[in-house]
Amino acid sequence: MRFRKNGYGLSISLIAFVMFCLFPIITQAAPFKVLVVMSYDNSFFWNKDIKDGIDSILGDKCELSYVYLDTWRSKDNLEKGHAKAKEAYELYQKLQPDGVIASDDNAQSMFVVPYLKDKVKTPIIFCGVNEETKTYGYPTSNITGVIEVAHFRESIAFVQQLVPSVNTVGFMMLDRSTAQGFLQQFNKEKDSYPAKSAGFRLVQTLKDANAVIDDFKLRCDALLIDNMEGLPDENGNPLKEKEAIKLLTKRFGKPTFCSNTKNVDYGVLCSVVKLGKEQGTLGAEMLLKAMQGTPVSQIPITRNKTGKRMLNVTVLKAMGINPKPEMLMNTEIVRTE
Repeated sequence: MRFRKNGYGLSISLIAFVMFCLFPIITQAAPFKVLVVMSYDNSFFWNKDIKDGIDSILGDKCELSYVYLDTWRSKDNLEKGHAKAKEAYELYQKLQPDGVIASDDNAQSMFVVPYLKDKVKTPIIFCGVNEETKTYGYPTSNITGVIEVAHFRESIAFVQQLVPSVNTVGFMMLDRSTAQGFLQQFNKEKDSYPAKSAGFRLVQTLKDANAVIDDFKLRCDALLIDNMEGLPDENGNPLKEKEAIKLLTKRFGKPTFCSNTKNVDYGVLCSVVKLGKEQGTLGAEMLLKAMQGTPVSQIPITRNKTGKRMLNVTVLKAMGINPKPEMLMNTEIVRTE
């Protein structure tokens, strides 16, 4: 390439070369950096579903860094979560991300509230939160997100479609922060349920759970059993959710329902389940708006709305239930794992 001697500057070929080299730099913005703090571990189905939702929105637009507090499996895991939350904050300081997503309640109480709330201006989106948002002092000028709501009313109606004689239902969960949020939801809604409620019991051990089931078995036609991961057995060893659900549903011996997908796989009769991917998708969409310039104060707190009907046909057949085919439309059919 040569300079022209007539004073017009660079040759056309050199101008084209310069524009070609600079164009990507001018038009390609640096990706957003996002820190995602998950309350549970990376193998837990709920976290996987939320991650799928986040990745579907932000995967090609952001540099995503995931931290897992692993607080679900047992009380020991829960106690260790505080140290992992501190490590998450150290990573936050190192990354200086453009946005943060904090999933489920323990990520709020262990990470956002002690380390970020009222201390940074970074947009923070929560998702999967069961507790009242005022528990954490949300919303703030830079914090908003997605409340997690179980489809209790719809699940009871589904049970009644399968077993019309269901008139009274009970609720049972392991006593942990997530269950406290569901208990609050139950207390708000119970008078509107299509069946009479016999109460919502929180248990701490397998012995407690068996006693509650024996009581509910006399008073209820159907029972919600959920969030049993880590339930201590008679020796104090934490049970896997799959083990706990198998023992408890067998002891109850009547129709059961839940709020999470895997428990239908494990032996619960049916449910209208909530979807982790919806939580992740909604949260990621909110954060993207905030990082692109929308003030967080203009992004209101929202809640999940989509439910999925699921039915375990292994349990259905064992109980001798013969629903009309039209009742199973738009229902995912599974068998006990």
